[in-house]
Amino acid sequence: MKKKRMYLNAFDMNCVAHQSPGLWAHPDDQSYRYNDIDYWIELAKILEKGMFDGLFIADVIGIYDVYGGDKTTTVREATQVPVNDPMMLVSAMANVTQHLGFGITCSTTFEHPYTFARRMSTLDHLTKGRIAWNIVTSYLESGTKNIDIGDRFEHSERYNIADEYLEVCYKLWEGSWEDEAVVRDREKRIFTSPAKVHEINHHGKYFDVPGIHLCEPSPQRTPVLYQAGGSSRGRQFAAKHAECTFVAAPEKEAIALYVKDLREQTIIQGRDPQSIKVFALLTPIVGRTEEEAWAKYEDLSRYISYEGALSLLSGWSGIDFSEYEPDQEIEYIETNAVRSMLESLTKVNPNKKWTVRELANFTGIGGMGPIAIGTPEQIADTLEQWIDETDIDGFNLAYAITPGTFKDFVDLVIPELQRRGVVKKEYEEGTFREKLFERRKPRLPENHIGASYRTLGHQLQGK
Repeated sequence: MKKKRMYLNAFDMNCVAHQSPGLWAHPDDQSYRYNDIDYWIELAKILEKGMFDGLFIADVIGIYDVYGGDKTTTVREATQVPVNDPMMLVSAMANVTQHLGFGITCSTTFEHPYTFARRMSTLDHLTKGRIAWNIVTSYLESGTKNIDIGDRFEHSERYNIADEYLEVCYKLWEGSWEDEAVVRDREKRIFTSPAKVHEINHHGKYFDVPGIHLCEPSPQRTPVLYQAGGSSRGRQFAAKHAECTFVAAPEKEAIALYVKDLREQTIIQGRDPQSIKVFALLTPIVGRTEEEAWAKYEDLSRYISYEGALSLLSGWSGIDFSEYEPDQEIEYIETNAVRSMLESLTKVNPNKKWTVRELANFTGIGGMGPIAIGTPEQIADTLEQWIDETDIDGFNLAYAITPGTFKDFVDLVIPELQRRGVVKKEYEEGTFREKLFERRKPRLPENHIGASYRTLGHQLQGK
């Protein structure tokens, strides 16, 4: 029986420490160099050497100010602040690589679709079609204090906005410019045929976008679409729009339930349930021997910031964990933030009682995903088990320290995965979409909702 191919993204953020609060203080960590473009260039080269499919770059708009009711802990501990724009990194990394894809997180709550669509098309051009968009609706209410969005921040309302946001983007990317619009006819002095460029005339509940897309069609037109929402509404949205999804939970049971429901929702949307690739969060800590790996883990654990971890958790959940004693058990509480986080902890495995201290220590390295500790063979076994038992397609690999975690994985684990035939030994040519999906063309497949907007120009001409 042929083994299922394993897809791999590196998971990072244009900030310090990302998912491992406190570990910026480790002497081998270089995340403090996030302001240095050379750091990102070096990382991109490491990942392409290791045959990674992509670099998945997270982002947040706002700060984690729930813990203690203010910014003090977050700022002191560098809990995803300071944080820079993820898009600015891509051109330099694309210039030193040929195949690595780049997944960029951008929010439908805080970004306007007209200007956002232009920036993504620009990156798709400059990378020759290696761009993906991680669609998020945002959850930090601190962001709304600086970007006024009125009363549109309720969980289900954010997804309603996102649905229309995608409609606007599809019209711009897929329908505004026909394939033959750009003719570059020097003799007739016609660069673009005006008749083949169409205003989208979008007038919806949340957006009015009457004009044309500002960019000519890029290699993929629509970037590869990721989605990271784990709630029930988020899964419905993913089943409708996403080509890949990202999920984070500490146990296989939670991941398996997510994947099962997502694939069922995909069928309801009239799509092949296997047409969406699911990436799960995981942090690998690898040594040449088991003893070496565990020694690394013990060393790293000494740098975990208890309050830094809780400031992250408070921001994700909306719960101020400073009000809890370290050994107090937590229970599921309905919030307007990341509902799926607490669901995965307390509902899937009701027999497991988490204390605040246990939760902080667990989150302190790699966030809400599991940690795999061991030799290259043991790490490979763990990854294959997760794929076999949960029906995921691959992993977003977080780091404990950077670039050390990624370098160890490339040098030690990738050769073992290649030996087992689950990770490619060379890249295929083509766009990011073509590399992720066999027999898929550079652009959205015909059965994707976005493809229905390709006839926009003909529809408008018929009016």
